[in-house]
Amino acid sequence: MISFIGTYECKADVKGRIMMPVALKNQMAPMLSNGFVLKRSVFQPCLELYPMEEWNLLMEKMNKKNRFKKKNNDFIRRFSAGVKVVEVDATGRLLIPRNLVSIAGITKDVVLSSAINIIEIWDKDSYEKVIDETAEDFADLAEEVMGDDGDELS
Repeated sequence: MISFIGTYECKADVKGRIMMPVALKNQMAPMLSNGFVLKRSVFQPCLELYPMEEWNLLMEKMNKKNRFKKKNNDFIRRFSAGVKVVEVDATGRLLIPRNLVSIAGITKDVVLSSAINIIEIWDKDSYEKVIDETAEDFADLAEEVMGDDGDELS
């Protein structure tokens, strides 16, 4: 299983290219030859960078959905809207297509944040705003998501 580690700041140029930080590029090295898929996030104003291996696993799961249910087709269409195959070039740059730059509101300062098996790509201001907004509730969220109900004494 792929597991990325770290949060990195970098800059986007006017063409939407970002130089991948060396520490992140080193983690991505085994995946560079297979390429990546870049898409808008379902829940946040950011982009998600999937190694092709992870994308293919997700597509296998989605392909099992019954296409004769309208909600499944609607979900697949919306989920895959704007999806692009991308590469990290020989110099370590990732070109973010212009339409995805707009969707994520990326200006110049960018945050690349590991999210287990994918990398989230954020405009820095948007990232900091979301982190600040969720800071107060994080302890409750951690307990709800990761807490084990089997440890209670009731």
